Amino acid sequence: MNQKQKDTLNKFIGTLEEIKSEVENAQSEEQDKFDNMSEGLQQTERGQAIEQAASDLGDVVNSLENAISELTNVVGM
Repeated sequence: MNQKQKDTLNKFIGTLEEIKSEVENAQSEEQDKFDNMSEGLQQTERGQAIEQAASDLGDVVNSLENAISELTNVVGM
């Protein structure tokens, strides 16, 4: 892999890190919403949807972390 390709991939890594940060913020906000609900409201359809959104966003964060790690490994070769 030439330097230009590595530079391009490093830019992608930086972009993915920014996206990951934004998704982490969204996940945190959803989790805070859920945590601040009463137990009764947590059991409602809305509460369950908020909890599911927080969980799904966590999955996205994990996927982004994996992508960043894999790209970092490729650039390091």
